Amino acid sequence: MTAETADTNGEKQTETNDPRLTRLGGFLRRWSLDEFPQLLNVLRGELSLVGPRPHAVSMRVKQRRNEDIVPDYALRHHVKPGITGWAQVNGYHGPVQTERALHERVAYDIDYINHWSLWFDIRIILKTLLIAFGHRHAY
Repeated sequence: MTAETADTNGEKQTETNDPRLTRLGGFLRRWSLDEFPQLLNVLRGELSLVGPRPHAVSMRVKQRRNEDIVPDYALRHHVKPGITGWAQVNGYHGPVQTERALHERVAYDIDYINHWSLWFDIRIILKTLLIAFGHRHAY
């Protein structure tokens, strides 16, 4: 994204045809190449490969804070965030447009936390690879 249009508070989510996105940025996102630098965060122990995707702290849905919409929202923070997650491989990736979508995304995150296993992580990673190399609608 262009530096002069950056939203440092993370209040504005990405959108289709986002005017802040550069041509290079669009290419990187479309091919999921923008995720590779996050592997450095995994190696440093700051991020997991699999876990709830981190949201911007100031992110809002319909001008309401996530914590006000989903009472269990903070449970997502009981585990390290991940590059990919159960919610993402089930279609909940990108911007959160509605309160219902936020509820469902958080429900998948909590389901992941409650049912974690190595095999569950492997399943999510495999599904992520299938989606990443077959899906070109990222923005």
